[in-house]
Amino acid sequence: MILGNAPFIAEPYFGHRSRLYDLDLHRNPDAIADIIIESYNHGVRAINLVNDGALIKGFDLALDEGCDMKVVATVGKSDVDYMNPNYDVAKEVDWEDDIELFDNYDCPLMLVDEFIVDGYDWNLTSNILSQINDTSAVSGLITAFPNKTTDLLMDNPVLDLFDYYMVPINKLAYMMDIPSFLPKERQEFKVKIEKLDKKIIATRILAAGILKPAEAFDFLNTLDYVDLVTFGVASKKEVVEDVTILKNI
Repeated sequence: MILGNAPFIAEPYFGHRSRLYDLDLHRNPDAIADIIIESYNHGVRAINLVNDGALIKGFDLALDEGCDMKVVATVGKSDVDYMNPNYDVAKEVDWEDDIELFDNYDCPLMLVDEFIVDGYDWNLTSNILSQINDTSAVSGLITAFPNKTTDLLMDNPVLDLFDYYMVPINKLAYMMDIPSFLPKERQEFKVKIEKLDKKIIATRILAAGILKPAEAFDFLNTLDYVDLVTFGVASKKEVVEDVTILKNI
């Protein structure tokens, strides 16, 4: 289990809830810290961080309270519109500063952000992966297009540079580049993803809150190729609900 960051940074894909998350969480690092601590107290031992001031402050506050979580870092996160992504803007982000920042934490894994990966500038992606691999962390990629990007990674030299692969997966195919995710499509995707021979991290398993946790995590339990899952929570109550379900599947 990896605690996600999307509610903490008020990702815009939550729609009207993004405004609430901005007011309640992103502008309130103490509230972020409270949720991180609650997650730690319920057995979550890793968190996905991006280089966001409020999120980093909230995590540092949690560390001060003895919350000894490992960091799964996203390197190169940029302020790019999910609905109309500008990949040229994403490529200009100071990813080297991110690597330097997260190398100061207990950070065994750094992942290249989806808007860099999905810009398909493989020279840039290879450069970032190589610099991550020069640290004590292992490296990985994030994609918002698990179908297209996985196809492009096959027989690509970049494949030898990373070990982990974070992809959106949920039973609705929400925020996936697959029109539907019925049994036929699920099997085809499973065959494709297993050919990469990487550790798979499932994200957006809750479909940005469209799915109830029990339904989402029951589906997760059918995906035997998934090694880790990251999920976002917006309250201590959600922590208790989600973690309890995950521990019981």
